[in-house]
Amino acid sequence: MWKRGLVGAVGALRRAGTSRPRYYATMSSAVDSMILRSLKDHYMEVSKMNMPPRVSPPSPFSIVKGALDSNGPVLKRSYGEEEVIVYVMRLSSADDDDGAVGQLFIHVDVSKPTQNESLIFLCGLYEDALGIHSVSMRPKLTEHSGYIIIPSQYTGPVFAELDERTRDAFHSYIEERGVNESLFKFLQAWLYVKEHRNLMRWFKTMGLFIDGKKPAAGA
Repeated sequence: MWKRGLVGAVGALRRAGTSRPRYYATMSSAVDSMILRSLKDHYMEVSKMNMPPRVSPPSPFSIVKGALDSNGPVLKRSYGEEEVIVYVMRLSSADDDDGAVGQLFIHVDVSKPTQNESLIFLCGLYEDALGIHSVSMRPKLTEHSGYIIIPSQYTGPVFAELDERTRDAFHSYIEERGVNESLFKFLQAWLYVKEHRNLMRWFKTMGLFIDGKKPAAGA
């Protein structure tokens, strides 16, 4: 549709016999108008989407302040002297046809105040199960401001190649800290809200840029 509209605009301008500079200026204005109109339509459409019911994280986890506006952790809790924090992302290949997220990829960071490294679990989270993909030691994150740090040293054997007793022990270790399928409903809803918010922001900031306006502070 955009292409047909653009071709029509170009044809009309050529028939009008405009000079070259004026032709490009008018063409640019027509393209800007088409993009702005489309961005506004999409923004309004997305703004009408229904949000999932509000879901609270399972106790004793709490939501990390500012999580919706960052790429940092989503949940945190204390377990004795340990701090347990949870990051989440969607696996697009695991999405259902209706757009629901059927599998989540989570990164769990278990740290102790006396240790310089954290124990990191990379897991697949489902509505009825949790599967560990890998376990490793990584440098402790500073203020939990970003995703997992890529290590420069050996991170251990492939988790699936460990003996069953060791794998079961690691599952028990992480489940004792509250990381299990009970987190799925909250993280699924939270990720939907975050992606909706990001999409709204994208349409808005894109439109403001093309229109030559500065976004409001905090937008």
